[in-house]
Amino acid sequence: MEPPTSDASADRDEPRAGSVQGGVLRAAGVSYLSIPAPDPPRSAAFYRAVFGWQVGGGADRPSFQDGTGHVIGHFIRDLAVAGAAGVQPYVYVDSIDDTLAKLAAEGAELVREPYPEGDLWVATFHDPGGNVIGVWQQGPRRSPRTVAGTPQR
Repeated sequence: MEPPTSDASADRDEPRAGSVQGGVLRAAGVSYLSIPAPDPPRSAAFYRAVFGWQVGGGADRPSFQDGTGHVIGHFIRDLAVAGAAGVQPYVYVDSIDDTLAKLAAEGAELVREPYPEGDLWVATFHDPGGNVIGVWQQGPRRSPRTVAGTPQR
């Protein structure tokens, strides 16, 4: 297979060489993801609404670029959803509580409520396709909420 394209409007069966932009060209860095999505347009809209990802391409195989420009990919209808058994990517966010509000607004189901891990706050959820995805934030939570009976730190 040729290297992936970073053209978020591209809708190709195979990525084309020579069209990759600088943000994804990082030796040993994760740069391309095929995200299983039984309803690719719904998944594309979800990631745009929650994380601000750029999406494009056709309705059958929407493409995306994450908020950093370092990861590109496609939402793929015919990939099996692994759920909790597969690789679980985690998206860094500025505020886990703001992100949880966006997830709720988009109908996402939390798998694990926010929990502290060192000086981080971490949570996992199901995306519209059923994939388990994580979010994490460094430092104290910014809202006065209580998580599972434990005050935030």
